[in-house]
This record gives sequence, structure tokens and C-alpha cells, in this order.
Amino acid sequence: MFMLRTAPVGALCVLLAAALSSPSRAAQASSPAIPPPALQAAIRDLWRGNPRVEAADANLRAAQARAMAAAQPVYNPSLQLEGENADVDRRTAGASLTLDVSGKRKARVVQGAADVRVQQAAYDLERRDVALAWLKAWSGAALGREQTMLGRRRLDLMRRFDALAGQRLAVGDISSPERDLAGLALGEAQIQQASLDAQEAAALGALAALDGHPTPTLPALPRDLPPVADTVVAVAPAERPELLRAQAEQDRADAAVTVADRDRRPDPTVSVTGGRVRSGSRTDQVVGISVSMPLPVRNSGRYDVASARAEADAAFASRRAAQLRSDALLKQAQATYASLRAASAGFQQGRASAFDERAALLDRLWQAGEISTSDYLVQLKQSLDTALSGLALESQAWQAWFDYLAASGRLTEWVDGTTRDSTP
Repeated sequence: MFMLRTAPVGALCVLLAAALSSPSRAAQASSPAIPPPALQAAIRDLWRGNPRVEAADANLRAAQARAMAAAQPVYNPSLQLEGENADVDRRTAGASLTLDVSGKRKARVVQGAADVRVQQAAYDLERRDVALAWLKAWSGAALGREQTMLGRRRLDLMRRFDALAGQRLAVGDISSPERDLAGLALGEAQIQQASLDAQEAAALGALAALDGHPTPTLPALPRDLPPVADTVVAVAPAERPELLRAQAEQDRADAAVTVADRDRRPDPTVSVTGGRVRSGSRTDQVVGISVSMPLPVRNSGRYDVASARAEADAAFASRRAAQLRSDALLKQAQATYASLRAASAGFQQGRASAFDERAALLDRLWQAGEISTSDYLVQLKQSLDTALSGLALESQAWQAWFDYLAASGRLTEWVDGTTRDSTP
């Protein structure tokens, strides 16, 4: 009876100690202030091949081309040749040009420059959002693999306990309810393992949707937690990507008002004509000049100006709304990250030794007969569930860190390794 009781327990406790001590990160420290080079390379490759970034880049190039087109002269000259054979032979050539005296070209240049800024900000935002989505999926997948590995160890332990419970039931060491409890624990571990596998597959699927690699080689997650929230200095509100875009959209809308106002103002057309006129034996050289001006009597263009002004008012309101959203999101992201990081740091500091001590204590109590098999099983399961919860908490802390960097306008700098980690 004694050999049946102690031999399996020694093996189980060794396995338990390995399972519980392996995920510990507190003893392996590295600086997460700058991401690993493999991570930086992965995100740069993502930016080069992601279709969303490619589309934003194409829109930026189109805006730049439109800005160059807006800088060209508004009107092209016209050439006119006339000839007449009648009582009077006439041969003349003329040229005409509409003069941009109302400032249409200048207004369109301002609008084109604002449009370029809009598309530049949209491109920067797309790069940030793609990187943010990839980083969160990467952290979920990296820690999901660790959860899956720990879950498999738990499943092995439950299988061993289930077999051990069957042996003890056969020799009368435990009751049938305790035997059933071991079987139920095994079934629950199998269900939870399926859930962990599904979560890992979902995280890998999210990565594949971004970079097109169904089974990417993931860079390892840094061993230490990210820095505390106070070490990140948020950029000035006017420099945040979403507010840069909102301001540029307002500038573009304001410029559109000027363009509409300039378009409704008529510009004169100057024509110069020269040639000769022959009538009988007499030949005369002729030179003529004319000025024409369209009359805006049927369509004055005032409704176009009114429409542009309304759109400018909407852009102004949208910028104010973007300012409020950005400020609120920054505060929320900072508070969320500070809370999750503090909880994860506290968990890391206490779990490395507590788990080992718990496993050794359970071993001694069980061998001494001071706790039953069912109590040992429940407490072991609780310890392993706690370890899985710790990994989930750590994943949430990393994802909150990425959200906080994005809200503070520092995510792209963090990826490039240029974040300013000092308080103002």
C-alpha cells in the first residue's frame, strides 16, 4: 500500500514543479523599452507587404500628384488661325489666354498641400493601426503557446491522477466519489485544453490576416514586463496622428471654401490677333487686341461656396470631437495599462516561489496522509489554473501597453527604438 501511494506521487511532484516553475519570468529580465531586433524586422516586413499600408501609400502618392497638378497654371493659351477668300482676302493668326487674376491657382495649391497632409496622416495612422493589431495578435499568440504548453502539462497530470485514482479505488484507498472527482477533473482539463488550442489558433489567424503567413515564426516575447506608464511621455495633442489628420482635414475644408470663392469670380480673357487683309490691289497689315469677361448672371456660384463653408464647419466640429476622443482614450489606456501591469508585476513577484512551496507542501501533506486524494487533486488543479490565469494577465498587460503607446502617439517610435522614456 505504501509503495502504491508514494511512487506515483514523487513523479507527479517532479512534473508539477517543472510545470509551475517553467513559466516564471521574473528571474529572466531584459529591457523591453526597445523591442527585440527580430520584432522590429517583423513589423517592418509587415509594413512593406500589408495591403492596407500599400493602399494608404497609393492614396498618398495620388494626393502628391494632385498637389503638383494644382500648382500648374489654371489656363492654357489658345491659338486661332483664320483665312477668308472673298472680295477681301484675310489671313490672320491669333492667340488668347485667360488670366488668373482672382487667385485660383494659389487657392488650389493651398488645398492640394492640405490634401497631402491628410493622406500623410492617414498613411501614418494606417501603419500604426496595422502594427498595433499585429503586436496584440503576436503577444496573444506568443503567450497562447505558453498557455497551451502549460495546459498540456496540466492534462498529463490529470491523466496521471485519473489513473492513480483508479488504482486506489481498486485497493479501497479512496471512495467512488473521489474516483469520480478525478475523472471529472480530467474531463474539465480536456475541455479547457481545447479552449486554449482554439485561442492560439485564433491569434495565429489574426496574424495571418495581417501578414499573410499562416504559420509565422514568432519572435519571443520579452522576459520582463514593459516599463511603467509614467516612463512614457505622450506627444503633444496637436502631434498625435489622429489629430494631425483631423487638423489637415479641417485645413483642406477651409481651403475648399477659398477655392469655391475663387472659382465663382470671372477671369478676363485677352486675345491678340495679327495678319494681313488684301482688298484689290491694296494690302494692309492688321493687329487687334480684345478683352472678354464672362458674366456670372445665370450661375453666380454662391451655393458652391455655401456648401464648402458647411463642410468646413463639419470638419471643425469633427476635429474637436477627435480631440475629445483622443484625450479620453489616452487617459483610459494609461489607467488600464497601469492597473494591469501592477497586477501582473505583483503576480510575478509572488508566484515563482509560492508555486514551488505549494507543490512541496502538498507532497508532504499527502504522503503523511493529512489530506485526501481529492483535496490534493483540487489544490493541484487550482495551482495550475492560477498559473494559466497569470499568463492571461500578462498577455493583457502587454496588449494594454501597446494600446497605451498607440494612444500616446509613441507606438511607431517604440517600434523604431526611439521612444523617449523620461518624464517631462
